[in-house]
Amino acid sequence: MPFITNKFHGSIDQVGSSERVKRLFSRSIKKESKIKALHLILSMIDLTTLEGKDSPGKVRQMCYKAAHLHDNFPSLPCVAAVCVYPNLVKVAKDSLVGTEIKIASVATGFPSGMATTKEKIMEVKKVVKDGADEVDMVISRGEFLQGNLDFVSEEISSIKEACGGAHLKVILETGELETLDNIREASFLAMESGADFIKTSTGKITPAAEPIVVLTMLEAIRDYFKKTGKRVGMKPAGGISTAKQGIQYLIMVRETLGLHWLTPDLFRFGASSLANDVLMQIVKQTKGVYQSPYYFSVD
Repeated sequence: MPFITNKFHGSIDQVGSSERVKRLFSRSIKKESKIKALHLILSMIDLTTLEGKDSPGKVRQMCYKAAHLHDNFPSLPCVAAVCVYPNLVKVAKDSLVGTEIKIASVATGFPSGMATTKEKIMEVKKVVKDGADEVDMVISRGEFLQGNLDFVSEEISSIKEACGGAHLKVILETGELETLDNIREASFLAMESGADFIKTSTGKITPAAEPIVVLTMLEAIRDYFKKTGKRVGMKPAGGISTAKQGIQYLIMVRETLGLHWLTPDLFRFGASSLANDVLMQIVKQTKGVYQSPYYFSVD
């Protein structure tokens, strides 16, 4: 099915969007609500390691952290998932046996996406076979920017089919899409092609999860839901490292999409350091003092 271009999806008022972001990010919440928000953020984190030096030992360490965050604080939720490279999916799967934490794997030639569709499909099938519950794919930005939207749409659809029962998160790599109108168009393209989630970035390109970009994608999700009745999830990734930022994004989600999206099933944070700051803030809110950041494992 040919993809319907942006002229049917509307254009972005950048000035208006910037003002809305400022208003939303200026809000604050009180202690009891803040504690609930911090717990919610923790439950939405995809604890991530995506470095060239990643090893089985590092992944095991991260998985141990994911599974034992609540050892000293039994009331804390677990993180939503761990996210690793394809060759380390089996390590993560073995390390998280007996937990409800999902395994996510980047795929499709991450982070560049510069592979053939056939190669991308083979990689997706492999990570799913190895135990991935979720696949984070990257779109072909070069094809998108050349206007080859049908190609990008068909590739996403093929990869969605290759996922089988695994959920598909489609990474737009917004830092390379140049305009907010392109980001809105790419959001619709991904959703109409089968994405379960749309995701800002790989974390390898700057800028990554900018507030105005996240707002643009949330509004696309809202408009797509109004059009189709289908709820698609959102995952900002790259540059979100503090609890304060996490709370600001929760407020943005609440005001744009409503309470239904405030669940790990429909909203995630792609982060490696966010969890530690959230834990520090929870300790501060409950005990009145900060723990040293070294009290928590760095990875």
